[in-house]
Amino acid sequence: MGVLITLENVGKTYYSGSVPHEVLKGVNLTIDEGEMVVILGPSGSGKSTLLNMLGGLDSATSGQITFGEKTVTNLTDRQLSAFRAIDVGIIFQFYNLIPTLTAEENVGLMSELGIDIMDPIEALRLVGLDGKKNNFPSQMSGGQQQRVAIARAIAKKPRLLLCDEPTGALDTETGKEVLKLLCAQCREDKRTVVMVTHNTLFADIADKVIYVKDGTVSRIVTNDYPKEADELNW
Repeated sequence: MGVLITLENVGKTYYSGSVPHEVLKGVNLTIDEGEMVVILGPSGSGKSTLLNMLGGLDSATSGQITFGEKTVTNLTDRQLSAFRAIDVGIIFQFYNLIPTLTAEENVGLMSELGIDIMDPIEALRLVGLDGKKNNFPSQMSGGQQQRVAIARAIAKKPRLLLCDEPTGALDTETGKEVLKLLCAQCREDKRTVVMVTHNTLFADIADKVIYVKDGTVSRIVTNDYPKEADELNW
């Protein structure tokens, strides 16, 4: 499979009044189609900003980002919205489910925006929750809510799945189950998965590990023999 994402000399600067704060600088990297990528780094290192720019959630101040045939840094706001809606699925640490909707309704929400998605029940079945389709978030455990969030993200069959600390709010066993689901999306469905985490153990499941420090990519490590989630010693 070929390269899906390329970043060339990408930087991001925020301003507090007239005072610049350089969050990322001179980032150069590629991510392949169907690759499992883990981004590691301490708090404030710029890793979440990097994740947001990969998915078009944040814009680069300098440099160029390409996604397939698209030059993301040249897209208009309308084109960026379409890119995020169709090509990118996002899973957050705290689920972001709508409390007044059932699991099925939360997963099917994107169809109301005119986005072509798979049958919500099928998406829930893929994460082992088709039996909870009529449950509201308050009637489900944290792990079940995170699996609904994964079902919602994969229902639109995105080329890129972005995960921001997806197991951070979960206990060890539930976190492992969620990690197995994400690995299956990559290994079985050939979807590109990029995960930001503080957990250095997750480096072992990745095809590629990107280390971020003080706003720069300090090193990139390729893993020829990634482990399965079950093999991690949590």
